[in-house]
Amino acid sequence: MTTTLELLQLDFVRDALIAGGVLALLAGLLGPLIVGRGMAFAVHGTSELSFAGGAGALLLFGAGAVGWGALVGAVLVALVFGALGLAAHERDSVIGVLLSFGLGLGVLFQSLYTGRSANKFGLLVGQIVGIDTGDLISLAVTGLVVVGVLALTYRPLLFASLDPTMAAARGVPVRALSVAFAVLLGATTALGVQIVGALLVLSLLITPAAAAARLTASPLLATVLAVLFAEVAVLGGIVLSLAPGLPISPFVAGIAFVTYLICRVVGSVRTRRRASRTVVPSGPDATSTSSQSALANQSPRPRS
Repeated sequence: MTTTLELLQLDFVRDALIAGGVLALLAGLLGPLIVGRGMAFAVHGTSELSFAGGAGALLLFGAGAVGWGALVGAVLVALVFGALGLAAHERDSVIGVLLSFGLGLGVLFQSLYTGRSANKFGLLVGQIVGIDTGDLISLAVTGLVVVGVLALTYRPLLFASLDPTMAAARGVPVRALSVAFAVLLGATTALGVQIVGALLVLSLLITPAAAAARLTASPLLATVLAVLFAEVAVLGGIVLSLAPGLPISPFVAGIAFVTYLICRVVGSVRTRRRASRTVVPSGPDATSTSSQSALANQSPRPRS
């Protein structure tokens, strides 16, 4: 029986770890902004359209074009999300409409595909072991573009995420930043669909950031923690999935979920401790102080 240590020596496993590390970095960088902008539902919608694009590319051009098809589908729908439905209620309705359309379209493309069933299954739950050198190059190029754009726009993007009204009043191009961020989100989601699948891409883009938000209110520290949690989830999920030969998505989702639970417990304990330190003191001393304050208020004031 092949052990995990033996499998880690294989080239395709090392490629998978590199790809997973790049994806976790992007997810950790974007995650706090996604949570801050309330775009978790948009991630789900983008993943479904990415699934449709990948399934269409699989049907028309074969397995080698799945990554590019997923990227095109995700970026196109992200542009729609960024340009339309900026109000929360309108945005959710637009996402719901496109999500259902993309899911139906992807199912149709998969039904028409007559090739290997593993290729179809991989779009839903991920197929990281199928990543080759060409996929790594495209992943690295996409990752560099996402990191570069994010580095150039991070401060105004953070401002627009926390207080869009004030940012617009200060002259920040909120709409343009929304479109740019939607494109970054689409590209990262497309990469996530290839690795963890369309069904569980939320676990990578949302859960680490949500866990980090339970520990700190600092945007910078939350980003660092989100990257750390995402790396642990992805790399740990890949390693744990090797020996049993199972898809990595349940392991990634499981590690991310356990991390969130731990952070939630730690955050709750810290909040209670802070609250206990600010409780108004009670007892004889507090009663004496209150009585002295009341007598002082009732004492006659000198006439002018």
